[in-house]
Amino acid sequence: MTVTGAERRARATTPVRLHNGLSQLLGSIYPDQDPVALAERVLAAFFGKKGKPRRRGRVPANSLWSEKDNYVITYGNTLVDGEHKPLDLLHDFSERYLAGVFTGIHILPFFPFTSDDGFAVTDYREVNSQLGDWADISRIAGRFRLMSDLVMNHCSSQSRMFSDFLQGHEPWDRFFKMASPEDDLSAVVRPRTHPLLRAFETESGTKHVWCTFSHDQVDFDFSNPRVLFEFLDIIREHIERGVRTIRLDAVAFLWKEIGTSCIHLRQTHEIIRLIRLLCDYREEPIVLITETNVPNVENLSYFGNRNEAHMIYNFALPPLLLHALLGGTSKYLNAWQMAMPPAQLGCAYFNFSASHDGVGLRPAEGLIPENEIARVIETVQGFGGRVSYYSRPDGDRPYELNVALFDAFAGTHQGTDHLQVERFLCSQAIVMGLEGIPAFYIHSLLATRNDYDGVEKLGYNRAINRKRLDYAMLRKELDDPNTLSARVLSGLKEMVRVRSAQPAFHPNATQFTLQLGEAFFGFWRQSLDRSQSIFAVSNLTSQKRSIPSMSLNLIEGDAWHDLLSGEPVAQLSGEIAFAPYQTRWISNRQTVS
Repeated sequence: MTVTGAERRARATTPVRLHNGLSQLLGSIYPDQDPVALAERVLAAFFGKKGKPRRRGRVPANSLWSEKDNYVITYGNTLVDGEHKPLDLLHDFSERYLAGVFTGIHILPFFPFTSDDGFAVTDYREVNSQLGDWADISRIAGRFRLMSDLVMNHCSSQSRMFSDFLQGHEPWDRFFKMASPEDDLSAVVRPRTHPLLRAFETESGTKHVWCTFSHDQVDFDFSNPRVLFEFLDIIREHIERGVRTIRLDAVAFLWKEIGTSCIHLRQTHEIIRLIRLLCDYREEPIVLITETNVPNVENLSYFGNRNEAHMIYNFALPPLLLHALLGGTSKYLNAWQMAMPPAQLGCAYFNFSASHDGVGLRPAEGLIPENEIARVIETVQGFGGRVSYYSRPDGDRPYELNVALFDAFAGTHQGTDHLQVERFLCSQAIVMGLEGIPAFYIHSLLATRNDYDGVEKLGYNRAINRKRLDYAMLRKELDDPNTLSARVLSGLKEMVRVRSAQPAFHPNATQFTLQLGEAFFGFWRQSLDRSQSIFAVSNLTSQKRSIPSMSLNLIEGDAWHDLLSGEPVAQLSGEIAFAPYQTRWISNRQTVS
């Protein structure tokens, strides 16, 4: 591997600790190659010709976020009007309805693509012209912390890169993972049920290419370090465009070795460590988040030893919340929360209740009994939801529920009722109160209903929660305080506004799970400086209920109030009443925004 003069100069100005760390990781990932030469290529790709690393890398700390941080998740074209660029509409919506309350925006893949609503990327360096351009992305990034997707595992089979692979052009001829139909691939864990390999005719004959997610999504081969260099250069370009939070999509499947499960392999974790190390030496404060929709213990491994992801999705939370509120019991939600470790220093949980994909069920495996998961599935199907499956050696199993979250809370196991809004807002209050950073899918913010027309038109279940909204009609709804969308958005914004002013809701503030009986879910949060305590308690049932005030450790001498209702709470006697699905944030400090 030839090292250029520019790469040698980069090495000369690189902190020794960074260069040594890169060399060590690269030597483990690519043991048959020169790690020093690889490190020089990595530095040139990630920092470019003009950039240079900080003299010292950031050390793990709790300073990358605060209680004010949150994210709204949206597609670039969720809002349309047939006249303006969708990114213009998203910018306008953000300024009108989000600014001053919400601080971050995750725009799902905004690149040219061929399928999977953006996750089959054809060009990582361009913005989809049907959405807008880089100037539109940078304008949003100038007002909100921008999260973007790095779809590292695969790209579109119709991309220029893959076309060059088919024609045998260097270096792309070694960019994609191939295998033989004769290989034993029975142990491979996958989120889909179609055949893993797809045959393609290439310049040198038939090749069978690895396709983890769909036959239009061809997997990269990271055993070739040039693939890594390419993605580090893409990350650099995205940072220069204003991206500050990088979502590593489907990263658990990154490294493949025939004869293994091809998920969570050692090299995958080491590549994440390498990206984290590089980000810690950028002048800009970059946060990495891993998207690993897997059982809880596996998901937690992506924190590493404070040296992999800064944030991980709290994937177990959505199915546990759904189970708790449909059944009126905190039994499994409580058990899970008690066993959850606090995020390590410099790390945080990313709390959400639903995403563009729906509610994942794999993270509930081992946390909720299968018969109770089946009951949740049956109930949500009764509310119009759909189910997607994944492939295992022992057969297909439920992978996720595809449903608009608001409709998932249309009722309980007993059927629909008149408490849908209250039940939904309760779910969001829990998301906001827990240790971590809260995130809200745009269709949850707006109480969007199941999009059956989208499913029929597009032919896949996930379309049920990806509706395109006419922006003029949406504005009319939001400007009328009596509409469902306006009521839900207003209620959520008020809770977020209150939350953002509470030091006890810092993403890393102390948390302790309360034991209040199955009808309630509660936990105690304490600010990092110990000046504020909040008892966050939710009634998970459709009945009025109460708890003895003595069941909470309300320290005498402090004036305790419910931050959400403004009501005072007595310390020593009496009952604390809860309406159906009411959440109280009982604090000794009335901090307002």
